[in-house]
Amino acid sequence: MDAKLDHDPAAIAPALLGWYDVHARDLPWRAKPGETADPYRVWLSEVMLQQTTVATVRPRFAEFVARWPSVTALAAADDADVMSTWAGLGYYARARNLLACARAVVADHGGAFPADEAALRRLPGVGDYTAAAIAAIAFGKRAVVVDGNVERVVARLFALADPLPGAKPTIRALTDRITPTERAGDFAQAMMDLGATLCSPRNPACALCPLARMCLARARGDPQAYPVKAAKKVRPQRYGTAFWIERDGTVLLVRRPPSGLLGGMRALPTGPWDDAPPGLMGAPLPHADWRVARGTAVHLFTHFRVELVLAVARGDGQSDAVQGEWWPIADLESAGLPTVFAKAARLRRE
Repeated sequence: MDAKLDHDPAAIAPALLGWYDVHARDLPWRAKPGETADPYRVWLSEVMLQQTTVATVRPRFAEFVARWPSVTALAAADDADVMSTWAGLGYYARARNLLACARAVVADHGGAFPADEAALRRLPGVGDYTAAAIAAIAFGKRAVVVDGNVERVVARLFALADPLPGAKPTIRALTDRITPTERAGDFAQAMMDLGATLCSPRNPACALCPLARMCLARARGDPQAYPVKAAKKVRPQRYGTAFWIERDGTVLLVRRPPSGLLGGMRALPTGPWDDAPPGLMGAPLPHADWRVARGTAVHLFTHFRVELVLAVARGDGQSDAVQGEWWPIADLESAGLPTVFAKAARLRRE
């Protein structure tokens, strides 16, 4: 088993590609095995899939390409429309970078994505992984593509004892070692599919895996032990208050600053998010008759956990000077509120 891994890494790609030709997932942004895909669709899907599941992205991808079928169409889109359509996918800086990248492709590359990894990395919001994925999958270039699924497969194939994230450079080097020159895009997608369907985090289906006889983790009897992960840090806890100001069947929404957390998104007004509940600090109408709705809205961001309460008041006769837009409550879902504020808004109805 060790000798197979140490002395014949070239055996991995043929076995995996043979499996992929039969078992490749049918995804709307993909071409069939052996074919190159549309760079726009590859790029859009990779941005959407960052820390988001395929099940969540599939319908949202279809919605995006129906509205903006090309990078040129997306580059011409209204910022607010794109941000609203993105709502619920999280990590809203990606939506801002999506627009910036589309506009850079149009302005600097004539509306066609460059095929070169280095040129792709210079586009807004395109990092090493996304550049490699586009180069390999859309242009057939040999590139080393490593996402979370690939990390897990490689860590198990080689039974890496070093914990993540420190093991990432080693995993990349090993992925480079086994990536073929031909069909590098198919190989990358096959590694992703293997990790998503058979080499899952829990209860991997080793009996069905095309690489089972080459896998050191399986030979050692505990594939679930890999990849080894460092102990998680506890997320800091923050508290805040969202403000619901209602008048004539509408609610006040504001546009968050263009940069920073949830930048450019419509939201309920909110005060500071702090280590202790801030109460009514930052209320748009400080002298209104506020009452706090029952319950809290809890949301996990990448680096912290926030718990919001919802303060509710009528805006009749005293809200003309408040900056924002009055949105029909019956049509609130179309406002594209970020998830944390959608959760807070539901407290009004509970």
